[in-house]
Amino acid sequence: MSEIKIEASWKIALQDTFEQDWFQNLAQFLRQEKSQGKTIYPPGSLIFNAFHATPFQEVKIVILGQDPYHNPGEAMGLSFSVPKGVRIPPSLQNVYQELHTDVGIPIPKHGDLSAWAKQGVFLLNAMLTVEKNKPGSHQKIGWQLFTDAVIRKLSEERSGLVFMLWGNFARKKRDLIQPDKHLILEAAHPSPLAGGAFKGCRHFSKANAYLTQQGKSPVDWNLSE
Repeated sequence: MSEIKIEASWKIALQDTFEQDWFQNLAQFLRQEKSQGKTIYPPGSLIFNAFHATPFQEVKIVILGQDPYHNPGEAMGLSFSVPKGVRIPPSLQNVYQELHTDVGIPIPKHGDLSAWAKQGVFLLNAMLTVEKNKPGSHQKIGWQLFTDAVIRKLSEERSGLVFMLWGNFARKKRDLIQPDKHLILEAAHPSPLAGGAFKGCRHFSKANAYLTQQGKSPVDWNLSE
């Protein structure tokens, strides 16, 4: 975990969390896995990429994912995002299709969502690591305690945020969010396994309308270059 980069405002906001015994155990587990030659995604320097890309006070929208991608070269520490040059995953293709229908932007030719992160879209996975080719392998090592604390902290200390909860897993996090202070948008997961139920949720236009009402600048969802 020595390679971790995390932006200063998050270090302050989460100081108590980082000092918890369970977090120290989590870090020790990852060190042990690495010392045993196991491949962990994303690379150490990108585990906290979502935090590094979107400072605490700049978060406007939270898009909650579940697990990092477990195939080589895909995970980059931002939920749903893959580096340029990597095949766009099916769930993200469906997100792009909804974006196109909802706000009329062209469907991007790459899967890198870094431009959203720089505008305040906090792309958080509930689990921040996974073992290569083993989906869900780090679901029980303590990451959910950490990311639940992150969601709670945003809910308590910020106001007027948009939380996009896609799929049953993400929707269970609703209880961590104060509905009187924030906009909670729920939908089916964009995975093809959900049978197209994500289609028509219009979360992107709803989010921008809410941000505008709050006196905040809307997100430019366009990723075309």
